[in-house]
Amino acid sequence: MLWIRILNRSFFVFWIFLYFHSEVKGQALAPDTTCIDKDLPELIREALGKDPKPKEIGANSLLVVPIIGSNPATGFMVGLGGQFAFKMSETNLYSLISGSLQATTKDQYIFTAKNSIYTKREKLFFTGDWRYMIFSQSTYGLGTNAPKGGILDYQFSLGGSETDIDSLAQPMTFNFARFHQSVGFKLRQGIYLGLGYHFDSYFKIVDQKLNLDPENQLLTSHYVYSMLYSFNAEKYYSSAMFGNFIIDKRDNMIQPYKGYFLSLGFRGAYRVFGNKSNAEMFSGEWRSFHNLSKKNPAHLIGFWLLGDLTPEGDFPYMILPATAFDQRGRSGRGYTQGRFRGNNYLYGETEYRFPISKCGGILGGVLFVNGTTATNAVQQLKMFESVKVGYGIGLRVKIDKNSRTNLVLDYGRGEQSSGFYLAISETF
Repeated sequence: MLWIRILNRSFFVFWIFLYFHSEVKGQALAPDTTCIDKDLPELIREALGKDPKPKEIGANSLLVVPIIGSNPATGFMVGLGGQFAFKMSETNLYSLISGSLQATTKDQYIFTAKNSIYTKREKLFFTGDWRYMIFSQSTYGLGTNAPKGGILDYQFSLGGSETDIDSLAQPMTFNFARFHQSVGFKLRQGIYLGLGYHFDSYFKIVDQKLNLDPENQLLTSHYVYSMLYSFNAEKYYSSAMFGNFIIDKRDNMIQPYKGYFLSLGFRGAYRVFGNKSNAEMFSGEWRSFHNLSKKNPAHLIGFWLLGDLTPEGDFPYMILPATAFDQRGRSGRGYTQGRFRGNNYLYGETEYRFPISKCGGILGGVLFVNGTTATNAVQQLKMFESVKVGYGIGLRVKIDKNSRTNLVLDYGRGEQSSGFYLAISETF
């Protein structure tokens, strides 16, 4: 469609424009009067005629919420999500431990646990991503233009019949285990040099459209890639050392009002760690936050950019960078998890955050737009030759003012795709 092509071409120009516009506008605003900050529990106590419950600034915060939702990848889901925000000392930045347990109508079972922890005086910074999933997911081939020109496209189009995205989906079931854990050693305030270990394992893989019968043969992108680069198509893993350099100048990792975050990483999955061959991946991430109001610091524009680069064939198919496989699984709102995948992968997002409540800041809203580009070496598809855009709107409910924790409700749309998202704390 014409409007999709226009969005694809203009996304990164729009991203840069918003960045510089926010810098200028944020500097031009005059001071304004401030309001007393409140959160949802305080509002409920006021409505019930109860006195405010005293809580020290910087106190720990434990939140548990039900998970109820639906999207194409999981069907209807139920579960529990939790977050524990805490400080090692009064002068420390907040640390965060979060997790979830979910079950879906597609017989999927999901366990996640994430940690971002500062020790006293921020001397060490721990970050981790642990997952175990009994899961099902469709893949469409590599590159942001997938499934166009992909394996199934060629096979289904031999008779001259038209194909669509749904018919070219390649459903798979599998079990997935991830253990990513690293520790950063403080070099100076907000700057860390990190070392860690990354383990990803896919097993019990069932490629549901694959048919190796010579009379009715149907090959999938996952199978062809696995055979081309000598991977076992039923199970594989990556065991890697990980090193990174971090600059973290955010005032709060849960909901930053200002500052920036930069991470540059290297992943080496070498034979010495049990891999069948040597593999390497470079990664980078940038987040920045720019105030638009001196009255309410939560009124801002945020920018998020992340990317992964690895030679074609170094890593197994499902371990390649993909949509929503960042630490918190939040990238690519508007598209299902794993929708876009490639050995070289770049993602950018801009989010405008604004207050809805006139005073107190209990309700807020967001508008967001994102773009994804990924390569496909077989098709000679390069970065930025195909960019897929997502966009949407969201509501924020402040449930803990000290840690700045919000309940997040988002609706996102992409090209022939949409999703509803319910979570604790901001997307980035």
